[in-house]
Amino acid sequence: MPAFRQVGEKQLPNPVLCMAWSPKRDLIALANTTGELLLHRLASFQRVWSLPPSEYTGKEITALAWRPDGKILAFSLGDTKQVVLCGVEKAEILHVFPMQSPVTCMHWMEVMEESSALSSFYNSEDESKLFLPKLPTLPKSYSTTSKIFSEEKSDEILNLLGEVRLNILVLGGDAGFVELYAYGMYKIATLGGVSGTCRSLSLSSDLKSLSVITEVRSADNNPEICYIQLDTGLLSDCLPEVTRMARKFTHISTLLQYLHLSLTCMCEAWEDILMQMDLRLTKFVQEKNTSTQVQDEFLELLLWGQSRWEGMTAFLQFRFGLKKLGQSIESSYSSIQKLVISHLQSGSEALLYHLSEVKGMSLWKQKFEPLGLDSAAIEGAITAVGSFSLKANELLQVIDKSMKNFKAFFRWLYVAMLRMCEEHVPPELNKMTQKDIAFVADFLSEHFSENEELFDRKGKYFNVERVGQYLKDEDEDLVSPPNTKGNQWLRFLQESTHLKESPLLFPSYPQKSLHFVKRMMENVIEHCLQNPAEVIGKSVKQAVFLPLYTVPERYNIMCLWNDRKAKLHYVVFCMPEISPSKLYILRKGTDPNRYISGIVGVLFVSHYVYSCLDARFYDDEMLTVVMQGSEEQNSWRVLAQLPLASSLNCETEFNWQPNLRLDQQTSAIPCQDLVLGNQWRELENMKAQFVAVNGIRKVACVLSANLRHLRVFEMDVEDEDDEGADSQNASADQDGLDATMTSQGQGEGSLGVEGEAEEQGRDEFLKPTEHLESEEAVELS
Repeated sequence: MPAFRQVGEKQLPNPVLCMAWSPKRDLIALANTTGELLLHRLASFQRVWSLPPSEYTGKEITALAWRPDGKILAFSLGDTKQVVLCGVEKAEILHVFPMQSPVTCMHWMEVMEESSALSSFYNSEDESKLFLPKLPTLPKSYSTTSKIFSEEKSDEILNLLGEVRLNILVLGGDAGFVELYAYGMYKIATLGGVSGTCRSLSLSSDLKSLSVITEVRSADNNPEICYIQLDTGLLSDCLPEVTRMARKFTHISTLLQYLHLSLTCMCEAWEDILMQMDLRLTKFVQEKNTSTQVQDEFLELLLWGQSRWEGMTAFLQFRFGLKKLGQSIESSYSSIQKLVISHLQSGSEALLYHLSEVKGMSLWKQKFEPLGLDSAAIEGAITAVGSFSLKANELLQVIDKSMKNFKAFFRWLYVAMLRMCEEHVPPELNKMTQKDIAFVADFLSEHFSENEELFDRKGKYFNVERVGQYLKDEDEDLVSPPNTKGNQWLRFLQESTHLKESPLLFPSYPQKSLHFVKRMMENVIEHCLQNPAEVIGKSVKQAVFLPLYTVPERYNIMCLWNDRKAKLHYVVFCMPEISPSKLYILRKGTDPNRYISGIVGVLFVSHYVYSCLDARFYDDEMLTVVMQGSEEQNSWRVLAQLPLASSLNCETEFNWQPNLRLDQQTSAIPCQDLVLGNQWRELENMKAQFVAVNGIRKVACVLSANLRHLRVFEMDVEDEDDEGADSQNASADQDGLDATMTSQGQGEGSLGVEGEAEEQGRDEFLKPTEHLESEEAVELS
């Protein structure tokens, strides 16, 4: 009987370029050649949802990575040079940020180090909830119309924060581009000095080093595969401070996203119908034959109840209807007013709170100065947020005044229309005092004067509606800024020599729109966040550089693994041009100052000669490999388990010649013969090429060379009932997901399954994202 039991087999409609398994849940994410992102369950390979490609995000997915808690999926786009964070439960795009160059690989890890300082921070991290009100949910009716954030709500945006324990998303790309993002949101480091294109990344869980596999073009234009170890000791030495700073900056990044969505909702609440009054008046100015101004015509209507202007009657009966227009304006203003009060002001207060705490950190120079916190830059960010709050408060005053003006104006105009049409006027509308007449007269005088300069800029003579100018994303000054001539506070400030330029007062920018002030605030905060990333990035130094081998074409076997308990980096690779039947395993300590000798070649001993196609770490003690027979047995494919203890049990030590590549000194590499025993299985009727594994759930997934044919195996049938604590926790997480997630597609048909029983509660196997390429991509299995 074979050592592994097959429990599933599927044929996929499109070739798979990237795949990543959830670390916590029964889910697999696939990215195919069409640019579509798919989420499937392991059981029956049932589709949960699909995210089609879009022009905004991109159509060329290059890498995938799961957040360690399994709630967020990150993927990179090569054509648009962006990274997208997607919510797993509803396939919602929660955050998008641009990159300098296309991302070729990514790795999302969780810090496992413990300390008393970290424990106290974990327990007190939610203190902000004691001082700040909970941010209200964004109106669903507005957010569903957003082209980017479908059915987005503030609760899901705030889920970007995740757990308090620090996790870091590591991104690598062309020309040595490497960046680290704390919690997947805040760029905590920009690394330099890495040569070539990154092919694989692994940041150690103790934050002491980062392992990178790069591809560099050699003199003969062949790719040279190199191993680089970067010393990230500053992150490890200042872990409590890094965690505090990163958590605060992630709060700030999330709040900026929340304010952006709130302002988007306000723009959607402001309807185009609010411009009809301005456009209608402009049209009548161009059509009327009289020399009098429209302001005079309305004043004549106000005083005498009739107008000599023939177009007045047509204006009062335009198709939108005065009553409908008045109700629409009042409803839109009311919605915008509520959003400003409940969302913009609440978000601004939360921003000021967290920035003030960051400023306090920056003043503790002994702890936070090495991380690049600049108190002056943070003070500038606080000032920018204060200016944004003042502009939001100014908008509230304009809305309040406009609502009163329009309500009185449309009430009077509606009565005038009924009288001119000789219709019945309701008694409750017929009462108008001298004070009301003076109020309408002032409104007409202020808003209905023809403005030639305005016509040159906007193509209309009037600007009756004053709110929309605040919501337009333009650099130009406001057409109708607020009148501050009678403001006693502003006059007092101008006359005071001490307060005029005081840093304690926030500048108001009365000539600019709310959108302009928001963009200015975002730029200042972004500059504030950049300095720590630059300082931390400059502290990272290259500790190890090992040129491994040169091949005519890129070879896929390049696997990195971090053994958290032993604090080791493992590198698994194959040199097919030198010794295709050997698999090489390189060990390095996560601490660059710790010497670990370790490179060994593994030769598989069997009745036949095999070469390795793919290899992945099953856990800290086991390696899963896919092999093919050589020469006449070339069509044979084998799935096998390789114990690391026996593979690395070699007494001979390899002395690396620093001036030579590894493939130029392979004869000196110690070799360990390995008998597969019963830990293998032949893969019949399948040209297997790639493998993905999860040691917690004890399963493996094999993908064919044509990137469509997939098989799933249970790797340890005898110990099936002994799942362990990790598996039980993962199953509990899966049960929680089942309560909220529903399938949005039909599962694909099965192709001759052995062992039909598939556990519904099975968790997915954890596998680093791999970009799958093969010479046999056009072959049919």
